[in-house]
Amino acid sequence: MDIKKQILDKLNESELLTGQELCKFLDISRQALNKHIQTLIETGKIVKHGRTRGAVYRIGTKPKGNAVDKLCRIINLSGAHEDQVFDDFNVILNTKKMLDKNIYDILYYSFTEMLNNAIDHSSSEKCNISISLDMYKIRFIIRDNGIGIFSSIHKKFGLPDENSAIGELIKGKTTTMKERHSGEGIFFTSKLGDIVSFRSHGLKIVFDNVRKDVFVQKKRFIAGTEVDFEINRHSKRKIDKCFHQFAPEEFDYKFDRTSILVKLFHKDYVSRSEAKRLVSGLDKFKEVILDFKDVDSMGQGFADELFRVFMSVHPEIKVHVRNAGDPVKIILSHVVDNDINDRLTIG
Repeated sequence: MDIKKQILDKLNESELLTGQELCKFLDISRQALNKHIQTLIETGKIVKHGRTRGAVYRIGTKPKGNAVDKLCRIINLSGAHEDQVFDDFNVILNTKKMLDKNIYDILYYSFTEMLNNAIDHSSSEKCNISISLDMYKIRFIIRDNGIGIFSSIHKKFGLPDENSAIGELIKGKTTTMKERHSGEGIFFTSKLGDIVSFRSHGLKIVFDNVRKDVFVQKKRFIAGTEVDFEINRHSKRKIDKCFHQFAPEEFDYKFDRTSILVKLFHKDYVSRSEAKRLVSGLDKFKEVILDFKDVDSMGQGFADELFRVFMSVHPEIKVHVRNAGDPVKIILSHVVDNDINDRLTIG
């Protein structure tokens, strides 16, 4: 039988093999193997990872058009280490070589943070993971069958429902395990991808950083949590720039600035209780950006609680209002005291 075909058949069967394993299977010398291997590498039929005797080989897939290089795994979460799991995927997909450094850094951070959440928080025995790579984007999906991210926050903080948990999640520094987590992973991951979504039970929150929007969808019930992360391979986004935006030098690089899309909290923005829910937990930050995109009106009680009361109780916090329409600005002009003007900017 043709040796090259034997090599391809064996790799299709075993997925990943060392040169030593191939030599043993074919009963040929390393020198003889290298002659056949080199031809297969040059034609793109197989891919080599590593160097010298530590190298491993797999079937090659050179993405053309919509072709996708994809790996799927089911892992046991007990005793799992997120960095080791990532390295296992990286050996096969060779993402460090295939991706620009800024995208690789984003992928490594986001993947390991999200898998660590599944390991520490989900109470799930197993986790389904897939990573796909084509000419245009890199995408990973992490799905567990545990308690669900929104349900966990809802129960831990005594919130009215899982919708309220979404509001807490987007603020940052929200964690059900303070002794082990800072609550930063989900916040920064949601900012780093082009499209990032978190789905659990009947809810899905989508962060569309291309269109600069966030929205919540009602979906079919699923157990556990699914994280879906996607970024263009040619994106200029950089992880350090994102960190510096919310953990700048003036804050000693600590995560003390957050940004909130107000529309996610309520549709009417009338009562003080709604405002109290919005500001809950914001006392953990030094600066808060409130984005009023798609908010057409705001009640005086809501505004008074949000700006006058909250900012009077917390004189150390600066608040920045973004994308406020004229109706919102008019209400603000009625409730804002002179003594907080220096800590409030409206743009």
